[in-house]
Amino acid sequence: MTRFKTLRDFDFSGKRVLVRADLNVPMQGGAVSDATRIERFAPTAAELAGKGARVVVLSHFGRPKGRDESQSLRPLVAPLAKAIGRPVAFAADCIGTEAKAAVDGLRDGGVALLENLRFHKGEEKNDPEFAKSLAALGDIYVNDAFSCAHRAHASTEGIAHILPCAAGLSMQAELDALGKALDHPRRPVAAVIGGSKISTKLDLIGNLVSRVDILAIGGGMANTFLYAKGISVGRSLCEADMAETARRIMADAETAGKQIVLPVDAVVAGALTDSAGAETVPIGRIPAGKMILDIGPLSVAETLRIFDGAHTLVWNGPVGAFEHAPFDAGTTALARGVAERTKTGKLLSVAGGGDTVAALAKAGAVDSFSYVSTAGGAFLEWLEGKELPGVAALAVR
Repeated sequence: MTRFKTLRDFDFSGKRVLVRADLNVPMQGGAVSDATRIERFAPTAAELAGKGARVVVLSHFGRPKGRDESQSLRPLVAPLAKAIGRPVAFAADCIGTEAKAAVDGLRDGGVALLENLRFHKGEEKNDPEFAKSLAALGDIYVNDAFSCAHRAHASTEGIAHILPCAAGLSMQAELDALGKALDHPRRPVAAVIGGSKISTKLDLIGNLVSRVDILAIGGGMANTFLYAKGISVGRSLCEADMAETARRIMADAETAGKQIVLPVDAVVAGALTDSAGAETVPIGRIPAGKMILDIGPLSVAETLRIFDGAHTLVWNGPVGAFEHAPFDAGTTALARGVAERTKTGKLLSVAGGGDTVAALAKAGAVDSFSYVSTAGGAFLEWLEGKELPGVAALAVR
């Protein structure tokens, strides 16, 4: 894990501090419908302001093609001010005279939000001149947007090479949690990997097989592994053309002394909408006309029994069609089992990915995991073992 400076390493009093946040929050009817990202960012802004910094918040919103007022950050001023507990000024641009005027107007402890970075093509192109224009507005750069760290953009990577830089509180918490989970974990390490297709998670599986001790595979991708072992999966989602890849993964794991855990029973039905026709059957007895839509209770019990021997766990992807009852039962039971082991101190648990967060929330287990990342793509790329440009740029030089 990259060595980086934190908010403890600078005297921010009177300094203009450019803070990269991820305020790309969902909106409905012009209002924020989920303020999670704002709430996670607020402590960084509040601490900087409390230390006398002049806080200048940078963020993108949506995917505008040039200036688009429907994707302005202006509606976020009020919810951001509420979360921080301080007034927030707004600039109608993120560079140029309007941005400079807003920054120049700040007093120590003041906060300003600048307009959507992506109104400028230079942001996503990581244009050096655009990065210099942003850097001219500040004295210190703080990145608190781990969810954007897999993108080498001007505000996430370019600017960090111009100004003294540090990780914000949310970024620091994320990097600390991820470091404990895979970079220097307490072993044995277990992982839960769900999702529909092996083909979309080859890099992830390949990296985890080399780094964890126990790999539990669920969701649609488990069907391909079962098929590769010669087990009939009926009408289930299955990538038959990936069977050889699945066999190679299992062989590599066995050679390395790693344990791959597959379902021993499954909840099946004729269709995703056929809740009334759902039944639980042993793996190996999947009816020809039905499909696997969840892991069964024996699979949950066996997986949790195996996890009793682990000290660290990472989770990405639900193990069933959790959006539809009763096919959410397996994911819910497994999540609650991991949560209980975390609460008793037996397990350090780190989870992430959009569907994963939604599934854990549905199970009421989010607050009981050691850390749940809302970073999406950045979390997945970290699990895949890829370098994240926005993190690498913070490295102590």
